[in-house]
Amino acid sequence: MSSTRVRTRFAPSPTGYMHIGNLRTALYAYLIAKHEDGDFILRIEDTDQERYVEGAVDVIYNTMKMTGLKHDEGPDIGGDVGPYVQSERKDIYLKYAQMLVEKGEAYYCFCSKERLDMIRANAEALKRPYKYDKHCANLSKEEIEENLKKGLPYVIRQNNPTTGKTRFDDVIYGVIEVENSELEDMILIKSDGLPTYNFANVVDDHLMGITHVVRGSEYLSSAPKYNRLYEAFGWEVPIYVHCPPIMKDAHHKLSKRNGDASFEDLLDKGYLKDAVLNYIALLGWNPGTTQEIFSLQELIRAFDYKKINTSPAIFDDVKLKWMNGEYIRMLPIEEFHELAVPYYKQVIKKDLDLKKISELVHTRTEVLSEIPDMVDFFDTLPEYSIDIYTHKKMKTNAENSLEALEKALPVLEAIDNWNFDSVHDAVMALISELGVKNGQMLWPLRTALSGKAFTPGGAFEIADIIGKEESIRRIKTGIEMLK
Repeated sequence: MSSTRVRTRFAPSPTGYMHIGNLRTALYAYLIAKHEDGDFILRIEDTDQERYVEGAVDVIYNTMKMTGLKHDEGPDIGGDVGPYVQSERKDIYLKYAQMLVEKGEAYYCFCSKERLDMIRANAEALKRPYKYDKHCANLSKEEIEENLKKGLPYVIRQNNPTTGKTRFDDVIYGVIEVENSELEDMILIKSDGLPTYNFANVVDDHLMGITHVVRGSEYLSSAPKYNRLYEAFGWEVPIYVHCPPIMKDAHHKLSKRNGDASFEDLLDKGYLKDAVLNYIALLGWNPGTTQEIFSLQELIRAFDYKKINTSPAIFDDVKLKWMNGEYIRMLPIEEFHELAVPYYKQVIKKDLDLKKISELVHTRTEVLSEIPDMVDFFDTLPEYSIDIYTHKKMKTNAENSLEALEKALPVLEAIDNWNFDSVHDAVMALISELGVKNGQMLWPLRTALSGKAFTPGGAFEIADIIGKEESIRRIKTGIEMLK
């Protein structure tokens, strides 16, 4: 496989939901590959069986499909370097761990839980970080063979040097250097024969020809251990792209455990998938221009991973809401109507022309879940206070509002062919005849028809949608209230 072709991977664990940080990792990995016309691979990392959640793999597939992040290889479509599910690669990891043992770069560790607990307790008493003491690295070949013959449980540990330094060059964060004395002899193969997350990653990324690894900056500290593994195997180290954390605010990371939204939650709240994806792209990456609205194709063209920031990205609900509103306004009215209907049906039980309502709320909606509160008055007149008839700018108060409604009532009752135009023409003629300002008639009318201070559409649109009978009934209710 040519090392010049860019190959990235998204390697989620099937733990239940698609966290915003996970989706950003998938998006950045996809964009890096597609920007260079390379390959994007999906790999399922399920070696931590305790955290496995039934149905979570489907969540991953559905999210990828929904967002348009189409993978070129993966468990569902195959490829030349499968299997693409880690639990199906168990024998591969053991083989490579044993290769390291033969090279002296790893060793069998037979230490009991009691002994490890004792080392941990000693470290705590001395207020030092816990670190395995390399006890089993010094076992003779005969001792190891004897223990294996007896069937003693073991793990395989990385054999790190205790002197010198390990350097690590990160594209985003620059050169990171650690003292080898600080490196832990991390476990590569657990006692159940399954690999640890770190080891499986290195082996899989090499065997799958991954050139760029996208992950969170919280993995920076383990990067030197990865490098030592690559060096131990004599493999080329991929380019690591560490992304800044996504924060809820200056002090708290975005976290599902704290009730922060996952991708599915945002969709349930009425955000559009394309808007969410666009917004996530800008969490930690700057195109270097003023452009903020990007289609996936535009992101592919513009994305340069070297422009990823090192500072944390704040998840700003207000900005996401604004962006979602922009996306909603870009939708053709038919498409918006289709999305809006389920929200109308939550609060509108009467047989009304919902398409007309869509024409009113389309450009006023930022998040689809706002719709029920915006349109519930079409179905039923809410209880309201007469205070809303008073409007400084419109120069209305309870007294002149009553007068306006009483004058309008017979004019409206006289209309035979009730529609927007007939109501509009009759009311505008009345305003002209009375010699009053438009607002002095239209504000009281709209208030009586809706019972709300803010509505999509004015008096004529509302009257047209709710019909003559209901309009007359509501105006009479308003007159009674104001008397």
